[in-house]
Amino acid sequence: MKLAHLSDLHLGFRQYERLTARGSNQREADVAEAFRRAVDDILEQKPDCIVIAGDVFNAVRPTNAAILFLFLQLQRIRTTLPDSAVVMVAGNHDTPRSVETGSILRLYETLGVHIVLDVPRRIPIPGHDAAVLAVPHQAIAQVERPALRPEPGVAHNILVVHAEVDGIFAFEKGAGEYGSGVVTRAELGASHWDYVALGAYHVARELESNMWYSGSLDYVSHNPWGELIDEKKHKRSGKGYLLVDLPGAKVTFRSIEPPRRFVDLPPIDAPDKTAAELDAEIAAAIKKVKPSVDDQVIRLVVRDISRGIAKDLNHEAIRAVKARALNFHLDLRRPVPAERAAGMAAPGGKPLTLPETVKDFLSRRPLDADLDREEFVRTGVEYVEKAGAGTREEVAS
Repeated sequence: MKLAHLSDLHLGFRQYERLTARGSNQREADVAEAFRRAVDDILEQKPDCIVIAGDVFNAVRPTNAAILFLFLQLQRIRTTLPDSAVVMVAGNHDTPRSVETGSILRLYETLGVHIVLDVPRRIPIPGHDAAVLAVPHQAIAQVERPALRPEPGVAHNILVVHAEVDGIFAFEKGAGEYGSGVVTRAELGASHWDYVALGAYHVARELESNMWYSGSLDYVSHNPWGELIDEKKHKRSGKGYLLVDLPGAKVTFRSIEPPRRFVDLPPIDAPDKTAAELDAEIAAAIKKVKPSVDDQVIRLVVRDISRGIAKDLNHEAIRAVKARALNFHLDLRRPVPAERAAGMAAPGGKPLTLPETVKDFLSRRPLDADLDREEFVRTGVEYVEKAGAGTREEVAS
């Protein structure tokens, strides 16, 4: 039996301000194109079962274009592979906060797709002596969770879960999204299953030989740079989906050609360098991008740069690069004073006040080069002070 495992499509995801010739958000079009390419490959591989482990859409109320696009792609699968089962569970991005709010995912039941929205459901796979236990986000988010156990007497038992496995999201959840339920490895019990298909983590990752996150098909989190770091750390290059042969859970990563490249350039250290020297280093880094920065998403971190040097950079040249790229993030990071490195106390050991803490944080927060940090910090501190004043007045009254 052959299984295709996808997750975290995030159709309808929008980012940056560039539009396509048809007037839609360019990144939304990219995300749709990545899924179309995955479907093209799935149709060639002809799996017996296709599971989508949650976060099908980026929002509970997706765009009309995203709704129609998914319908057409699922219709392609059902028409070309009529004997293949398609199972889709709702992730946290697909799950309404209110029980009165319906889910658009039910629309796809008309195509013969098995949709699992709130409670776990066991789905038999005809002709293969197999069953899928599909567990959506809503079930994992409950205080009392269902026991996850295979179907007795079935040759191939597959578990599909949208959740964070405890201890996997190691660094500020950069490779995933906030809001997913958390499960332990013991709860999943990989040894009881032929295969465990996970969703919520955006980088393909092996937890056990038969338990995997497939990752997303595009960089659809708010921290794509964290995903790139995670890919490098776990020796995973790019995006795709998983093809699983059962029994034995032989897993093959099927790479998908990205619609757009994300490039995180080597950081530049600014201390003891003039603005002209940094301009030259920035220009050299941009020149090294192959084939070019045109229409790509680029980040370049400049560390320990003072406010004065940052203002003296060649901002006209920076804007020219931004005009060429889909997005160019020149991440200018201010030096961190030694006494504030831990961000816990002012000189002399006195705890920082809330406005002081906010000022310290905003002074170090990465900003685009064309933003005035001094004005940014001043505005943030003013908001906090006004909020504090309002709270004190309420307490006094």
